[in-house]
Order: sequence, then C-alpha cells, then structure tokens
Amino acid sequence: MIELYSYSTHETKEFGKKLAPHLQKGQTLVLSGDLGAGKTMFVSGILSYFGKENEASSPTFTIVNEHELTKDLKLFHFDVYRFDFEDEFLAIGGEEFYDKGVCLIEWGEKIESYLPKEYIKISITKDNEDINKRIIKLVSIGQKYDAFLSEVFDK
Repeated sequence: MIELYSYSTHETKEFGKKLAPHLQKGQTLVLSGDLGAGKTMFVSGILSYFGKENEASSPTFTIVNEHELTKDLKLFHFDVYRFDFEDEFLAIGGEEFYDKGVCLIEWGEKIESYLPKEYIKISITKDNEDINKRIIKLVSIGQKYDAFLSEVFDK
C-alpha cells in the first residue's frame, strides 16, 4: 500500500499526472471516496498529462467517457454511482472494456463481483481536521501491481 497526502486540488491532480505515464492497456483503476473527495480531480491529472486539459468530468449520467490518450491507448472512465445492482455493469458491456484500454472506475466497490482479479484500488478520503487535506491510498489488489505502485510513487 502507498499512502499519499494532498493539501490542495492541485496536488491531487499532480498525483494523477505522476501515475499517467505508467498506465498501460489492460490496467484497471478503481477510485473510491465520498462525493467531493477528489476522484475526478485525480482523473483530471491523468488526462492533463496527455494534453487533455479540462476534459475530465464525472460520467455520472453517461456511465462511461472514452478518452484517446495516445494513438494506441484509450482510457475508459466509468462512474457506476447510480447503479442499483452489480448486473447493470454487465448490461452495458462493462467487462468488455477491460482489455481495450485503461479502465478507471469510480465507485467500483458497487460492482466488486465484476472487477478483474487484479487492479489498483485508489481511495481518497477527506481529513476531519483540515478541509483541504486528502489521504490517498493506493492498494494493489492481487500481486500484479505491487512493484508497479512502488516504482511510480516511491521515487
């Protein structure tokens, strides 16, 4: 597990930018956190690294936004907040996206049964005493991403 501390929306965005150049097709990131915790700001950092400034928006009403990061790499940004049942992910063909690019799923805990066996869980929580502080925890679910997270964030 990697634990990071952000003291501004800018810093949260910078953590996304730091992760961005290491992303590869077939990876899945699951973002968890309360409304307003900074999930979309983290995504904004990833997109801004690829020159997609101001393209990050939570796809709450469209369910998935597709972003072409490079000629060979797409990001599929899901928001499953409005799902009442896990099977709704299957109904939209969600599992078919896992091998097509990088999948970033907000509120992924709502579809836990349909997540890949290995993924990166990113939890963003607000600090109770400092309204600007966020605790960002990155956890490798499965062993695939253990070394990956250390390489990216222990530098």
